[in-house]
Amino acid sequence: MIALISDVHGNYEALKSTFNIIDAMGIKKIYCLGDIVGYYSQVNECCDELRKRNIQCILGNHDWYLVTGKACTRSKSANDCINYQREIISSVNLDWLSSFPLVIEAGKLSLVHGGWNNPIDEYFTPTMEYFDSIVGSFFSSGHSHKPSVKYFGEKVYCNPGSVGQPRDGDRRASFATFDGSTFKILRVDYNIEKVCLLMEQAGFGSYYYNRLKKGAPNFTP
Repeated sequence: MIALISDVHGNYEALKSTFNIIDAMGIKKIYCLGDIVGYYSQVNECCDELRKRNIQCILGNHDWYLVTGKACTRSKSANDCINYQREIISSVNLDWLSSFPLVIEAGKLSLVHGGWNNPIDEYFTPTMEYFDSIVGSFFSSGHSHKPSVKYFGEKVYCNPGSVGQPRDGDRRASFATFDGSTFKILRVDYNIEKVCLLMEQAGFGSYYYNRLKKGAPNFTP
């Protein structure tokens, strides 16, 4: 059994609670599908925890913004948060983020952050037609923050959702498990109020964190 996490986005409270569940399930192998950074204030804590656990991670678009100095063309608030994190992230964690691959092939499971046409920043609708042209049987990506499992004949796709900023109307953190043939989505409660307080203490207004309280169903990245 493996666990798939994605889109942590500096939300250490959500990450801690998610790991508590994964550890209680006895799962030892975990993959992170990108976007460890962005949006929330505890970027070093998240990086430190993932490094300590030797978790294999994929480069997400927010990770890419941070390590390259590039900006997000879709969102001023995303850039505000990335700019804040550039000032506080440790050199060790910055170097670690820079080492991430774009794709991980974990046995028969293919992992990217965005999509298979653009691993970093593709938003796509999972369809039979989309996966017809891609070699493999089991696929997982993050980026949309919306958990799902889709079946296309002999091919199966899973989005584990977001640990740090769910966008499906459910405020709980989301992750997935994979046993070699079946994906399962799980949800985790965590201390949202603490995340909001830490963002306020970092100088951010409520616009930047109140979306966590509703699972941000109408949030535009």
